[in-house]
Amino acid sequence: MIDSRVLVLNASFEPINVCTVRRAIVLVLKGVARAEEHRPRFFHSTAHAIPIPSVIRLVEYIHIPFERKSLSRKNILLRDHNTCQYCQIIFPPQELTLDHVVPRARGGDSSWDNLVASCRRCNNRKGDKTPEEAGMRLLKRPQPFSVSVSRQIMRYIGRTDENWRKYLFY
Repeated sequence: MIDSRVLVLNASFEPINVCTVRRAIVLVLKGVARAEEHRPRFFHSTAHAIPIPSVIRLVEYIHIPFERKSLSRKNILLRDHNTCQYCQIIFPPQELTLDHVVPRARGGDSSWDNLVASCRRCNNRKGDKTPEEAGMRLLKRPQPFSVSVSRQIMRYIGRTDENWRKYLFY
């Protein structure tokens, strides 16, 4: 339970991050954040019973500069929700590969706009062809990791916690 996820809001109620329950409790106890929503369980110490937060909000507004996420296998799989972009099946990360939409043999680069998560079967079927040539369709066009993509990921993670919905603009 201490490693469960907690939604972190800026002072303006804008979702900015996800952290663990342990980190959220530390932020609340330090006075850096306030709990906006709680889970029905408690964290017990020798002297206190602290309600476990589900959503916390920072006391002071923090300016978040625009940040581009680094291009990595982990971030591509996170962006694509561990879903093969061709057959639309969700796989464990270790069963997915990265596919170049425009194959490298044809001048395709390793970029956010040209890499997608793909199961081994679909990647082998596509080979050195474009999706159109292979008779395959992409689930969605690949795009860089952006603020809206980060919010989509928070929504995806938040599906298990109803308390997050009103803060994630479903």
